[in-house]
Formats: sequence, C-alpha cells, structure tokens
Amino acid sequence: MDKILAAETAVYKYTIYAVLIGIIAFSGCSSSKQVTRVDADTTIDLSGRWNDTDSRMVADEMIDDCLNHPWINNHGMNTGGKPAVIVGGIRNKSMEHIPVATFITDIERAFINTGKVRPVSSSGERSEIREERADQAEFASLETVKRMGQELGADYMMTGEINTIEDRVEGKQVVFYQTDLTLTNIETNEKVWIGQKEIKKFIGRGKFKP
Repeated sequence: MDKILAAETAVYKYTIYAVLIGIIAFSGCSSSKQVTRVDADTTIDLSGRWNDTDSRMVADEMIDDCLNHPWINNHGMNTGGKPAVIVGGIRNKSMEHIPVATFITDIERAFINTGKVRPVSSSGERSEIREERADQAEFASLETVKRMGQELGADYMMTGEINTIEDRVEGKQVVFYQTDLTLTNIETNEKVWIGQKEIKKFIGRGKFKP
C-alpha cells in the first residue's frame, strides 16, 4: 500500500512539474517576439550587413556626384537636350548577399528625381513592353495603339560592382563596402564618369574606440 501511495505521489509531482515547465515555455515563446511598425526611412542596423539605408544612401550620393560633372553639360551643349541613361549590370562581388535589383531601382529613382536625365527601361523591361505593343497592334483601336519603332535609345550606360573587405577578431568585426560605378557613352565607348562610394561598419558588443 505504501509503495502504491509513493508511486502515485511521484506521478503527481512529475505531472505538476511538466505542467509548470509547459507554462514557462509557452510564456517564453509568446513573449519572445515583438513587432513594431516604424517609418520606412528609419535607419535600423541590426546585423551590420548591407541594408536598405545603405542602398538608398549610396545611390543618392553617387548619382548626385555623377550629375555634377562636366559630361552632362557637354551633352546638353552638343545636343540641346537631356541625356538618355540606362542602368546596366551591377555586379555583387562581395562576400554576402546583396539585393542588386533593389540597388538598381534606387539608382533609377535617384536619376528620375533629379529631372536632369531621361532614364530608359532595361532590356528585360523592354521585352515585356514590346510584347504589349505587339498585342496592341493586333487588338487595340487605331486611336489608342502605340506605334513600333519609337523607342528612346540610350546615350549612356551605367555599370558597376560592389566589393567588401572583412576583418574579424574576438567577436568584433569591421566590414568595408566599396561601390564603383561607371558611366559610358554607348556610341563611342568613352567613360565620361567614374564614381566610388565607401562605407565602413564596426560590429561588436562594445562601443568602438578608434
């Protein structure tokens, strides 16, 4: 009888412990994640990796530098109009994943916002638009159909690459990003502008002391 009572007591204790552990685990899981909406322009750098703020900042600063060089005034004097620019390949040669498509979009947005150039669509975008024109030629009314052979040819193409250098020791890390962009005259292959933007980030538990 005593053995049965002891066994029942042990089972009861184990059951209580299991319930308590479950409650603690559930409480920990339910309170471990918190989501707060913030303004899209807010700078939040959790990992120290390339992020949306870096992409916008580099694009804005480099395009501002690009459009404050003699090539654009020379083009205006020679043609009397705004240059047509296409953003070509931007290669990610860094050691981390960088969403290059987002960076290209930031470059195009920076170009458009200045009002100084006429950005044209990429080859992939043009293919889709040409399909739409072909579809219109067959199905749209004569009053609304868009004509073939009226595309704006680009005068200049922007290309470039993103590189990184990392230095790591004892849980601390320094990441150096270097973005190089080149603007080339499509007709003559002349490089009319070369720009470079550098970002250095310290990643560690304590405050960095140079």
